[in-house]
Amino acid sequence: MRLVDGEISEPSDTTEYLIKEVKAGDTRAFEKLISEHYRFIYKTAFRWLGHKSDAEDVTQSVCMRLADALIRFDGRSKFTSWLYAVTLNAVRDLQRTHKRHGKHIEAASAVARDEAFPDQEDQLRVDDIWRIVRQLPDKQRDAVLLVFGEQLSQAEAATIMGCKEVTVSWHIHNARKSLKDLL
Repeated sequence: MRLVDGEISEPSDTTEYLIKEVKAGDTRAFEKLISEHYRFIYKTAFRWLGHKSDAEDVTQSVCMRLADALIRFDGRSKFTSWLYAVTLNAVRDLQRTHKRHGKHIEAASAVARDEAFPDQEDQLRVDDIWRIVRQLPDKQRDAVLLVFGEQLSQAEAATIMGCKEVTVSWHIHNARKSLKDLL
């Protein structure tokens, strides 16, 4: 269990109970599960996409698919790790859709918010760094965002990415080399 922005990201007893009830067909439990994890899904999507409307689209998509997807949740990993993977798949789906339609994700989007105020020079620098991170190759970007952006351990990132922990380390190493050239 971790604190994220002052909130507990994984209320395990409640979440486990709700998942069990959702699998049994309880729609109220599903609504409660969604309400408890909606912000988590949105923040994850926003960190990857950097654009409010795209993050909202992904969040809605994940929420709509979640009832069917929960059948595949087997409890071997933490629910939030599984939910990260589901959300990242929806992010990638949206990115592929944008590419197919010739759209580009807005490069000037900020990680923390859509607009920045002139007196936030430090925040602008951080926003620039995250924007450059989003331009890294997929695996490097995912590893950096999970470990440094979401503050997960490399083991948790490996679970979400579906690879070994040493592979996450390798992607981060390569990302550091790439970022030296870009920054």
